[in-house]
Amino acid sequence: MSTLGSLIIEDVFEVQEVDPDGKKFQKVSRFHCKSDYFEFEMWLDVNVDIYPLMTHDKFNLGLAYTLSLDGTLDEGYYDQSKQATLADKYEYVMYGKLYKYQEDTTSGQLRVEVYISFGGLLMLLKGDPSHLEGLKLDSRVYLLMRKV
Repeated sequence: MSTLGSLIIEDVFEVQEVDPDGKKFQKVSRFHCKSDYFEFEMWLDVNVDIYPLMTHDKFNLGLAYTLSLDGTLDEGYYDQSKQATLADKYEYVMYGKLYKYQEDTTSGQLRVEVYISFGGLLMLLKGDPSHLEGLKLDSRVYLLMRKV
């Protein structure tokens, strides 16, 4: 799935619902999405003024610890050197912290829930533990998106 070594996870998601619990903020919407390949389920807050999405839109989503193409860890701030980065291949990028990682067995099979905050914009990603084992609690991660 991932063609770039810096990505921890990469998958194609489809928007199932927009603001399933009602609209809370003027410029932010919460999207409920499902992935094509790894059968992830995700809820993601996005600034829709910057990156509008609608029901049934498909987008590629990647998570990475660094924007460096060779996987070298960065300092967590934007590098203005104009060198090529993972961000060049995507349309929308956020930087945040993985603050909660827990198991979920309510569906009868073991799934993992990963919670990441991007400066108050939240993501919940549910999936098979074998596909999410690259994500570690308290780590800083980049979320990268582009429409397909």
